Amino acid sequence: MTKPPKGRVGRANSLVDSYENLAARPGFLIRRLHQIHVALFLEECRQFNVTPVQYSILTTLRDGEPDQTSIANKVGMDLATTTHVLKRLEDRRWLTRTPNPSDRRQRIVRLTGLGARMLTEVDVCAKRAHERTVDQLGGKDRERFIASLAQLVEANNQYSRAPIKLS
Repeated sequence: MTKPPKGRVGRANSLVDSYENLAARPGFLIRRLHQIHVALFLEECRQFNVTPVQYSILTTLRDGEPDQTSIANKVGMDLATTTHVLKRLEDRRWLTRTPNPSDRRQRIVRLTGLGARMLTEVDVCAKRAHERTVDQLGGKDRERFIASLAQLVEANNQYSRAPIKLS
């Protein structure tokens, strides 16, 4: 098998050839880019000791006071994992979880003042990580890439173990 040209993942001559080449498989590339992004995120946000999943959950709290199930639906995680992450964030005093007065089985989640201040600071670092992830793409290519990712996620959302609620 020939090596792809330097600086490029490589392009296959046919669909069959492309799947024989590990570096041309969409799943492999998506997983690899995710690993790279997580590494960049952790590097940029190291001072806050926050993960991308925790950051995603915290950002959902800016728009109100959702219940735990709504958060799980919005970020595409199962409820048990979401609850576990929320507990860790609550232990850090970045959010509170209180019973919903109209349905005691639900917990309402609120960002604390400390959490809001921390989130404002993390936003700057997280934005750098996001930019670094795609900085090899020019403006139009970057827009097309993000639009294509969103299109694929929306089109295939139902296959996830924890589909996000798109509306």
